[in-house]
Amino acid sequence: MRHRRSGRKFGLPSDQRRALLKGLTRNLIWRDRIFTTETRAKEVRPIVEKLVTLARKGGADATPEMQVNTRRLARRYLDSNVSKFVSEPGGPKGGNKQAPNPNYVVPRLFDEIAPRFMDRPGGYTRITRVGFRRGDGAPMVLLEFVEGEAVQIQPAEAQPEEQRRGLLGLRRRKS
Repeated sequence: MRHRRSGRKFGLPSDQRRALLKGLTRNLIWRDRIFTTETRAKEVRPIVEKLVTLARKGGADATPEMQVNTRRLARRYLDSNVSKFVSEPGGPKGGNKQAPNPNYVVPRLFDEIAPRFMDRPGGYTRITRVGFRRGDGAPMVLLEFVEGEAVQIQPAEAQPEEQRRGLLGLRRRKS
């Protein structure tokens, strides 16, 4: 029995589960919104909320030591295997040159996302239901930051259903 055990398992081993949540968190910070299943969004939401709160504490008003410490704490979760720089060919004497990694999300979290929420005490994300996945019927949601434009989900227009019969779906004649 799983009495008083928090968190969902998603049918994955713990290392794969952590990688899944880390990837979803990184994509949400990078893109400001992601489409995912409802259970995954409910697991990612508290992680993102804590990271944004951490980034707010280590903002421009904090001491330099606090800024460095909060960035290290955020990097510990977000970028354990993502380096700040990548090697690109074309450096001096035919070698590789170092360039900023475009997938490095820590500066975006601290420089763009945290300042948007300085006046907000919490609740930085919103979950909006958008329907069901076609293959397995899993409920899909849009997980996004609140301080953005809300996406209006238009319900599909009701189309008159044709009457079908039999296994082959032959149309019934209307007489």
